[in-house]
Amino acid sequence: MDLESFLRRMPKVELHVHLEGSMRPRVLLELARKNRVELPALSANTEAGLRRWFRFRDFEHFIQVYLTCSRVLRDPEDFQLLARDFLEAQAAQNVVYTEAHFTISTHLANGANGEEVLAALEEVIEDGERRGVRLRLIPDIVRNVGPAAADRTLEWALAGRGRGVVALGLSGIESRFPNEPYREHFATAKREGLHCVAHAGEHAGPQSIRSVLEVCGAERIGHGVRAVEDPSLVEELRDRGIPLEVCPTSNVCLGVFPDLASHSFDRLHRSGVSVSVNSDDGPLFDTDLTREYLALHRTFGYGPAELAGFALVGLRQSFLPEEEKAGLEKRFQEQVEALQLS
Repeated sequence: MDLESFLRRMPKVELHVHLEGSMRPRVLLELARKNRVELPALSANTEAGLRRWFRFRDFEHFIQVYLTCSRVLRDPEDFQLLARDFLEAQAAQNVVYTEAHFTISTHLANGANGEEVLAALEEVIEDGERRGVRLRLIPDIVRNVGPAAADRTLEWALAGRGRGVVALGLSGIESRFPNEPYREHFATAKREGLHCVAHAGEHAGPQSIRSVLEVCGAERIGHGVRAVEDPSLVEELRDRGIPLEVCPTSNVCLGVFPDLASHSFDRLHRSGVSVSVNSDDGPLFDTDLTREYLALHRTFGYGPAELAGFALVGLRQSFLPEEEKAGLEKRFQEQVEALQLS
């Protein structure tokens, strides 16, 4: 079996992927037509045209595409279409468990009914569970939107406990907007039994990571790749067992590193920091989780055993109950061994 086939069939877990940013052109076109949302002229209102428009050019273009994907989501069935298509894509590459970021505050601001959206996504989650493709949600507070939107995000997250929501997240522009206004949101989430995660160390340096550890009590860091700029922070992450959700292609596209060979993934891994592999916004960066693993192989020379090890790291970093993790890890190892023998 060639390595690409092995990686596509290898069981995987994904912990840093944005549901809205995972919208494929076909779904965007269908929802835009349904909800009469005008798309950019260059797309020519065709799937092929949208695929060309999706090709990453710069950060401003990325934001335009992302916001367009968010804007076409109106009714509960729209969110179901997105989530079902996303799980179909995950199943095709044997991603058996996913924790997806979801910016509910954007949709509430656009007039969506929060309870209806939650019920719609819960139905898809339950259906995926029956088919062996598991999805959990991490609603994100967006730093640069403000505390009022954060209040609504927290309220929605708490309503989603036991219905698919596992954590409260923090995203948005880390280089210009502080984390401090959201301290109590995360304290409340933790008291109420939710996990806490935060984007940091992507477009800002080590101090951003230190801040979310202190202010948000972050149990995992989204990205965190600039921790290498402070060796003492790398040691702290290793010693405290704080995992990093790393998205290599995204980091290169968004200018955190000039190319994959310059990426800090290997340095963090060899320093003993727990790193998982993730796609962030796959269709917008022309990638998926399998291709992320393949890119790491081509760049750093990791073999099948090391790559399968990263998949297990993702599982161990997840917010699944410990008993379920243990059972899934056993099945992971059995499947990987069978693939290596085939």
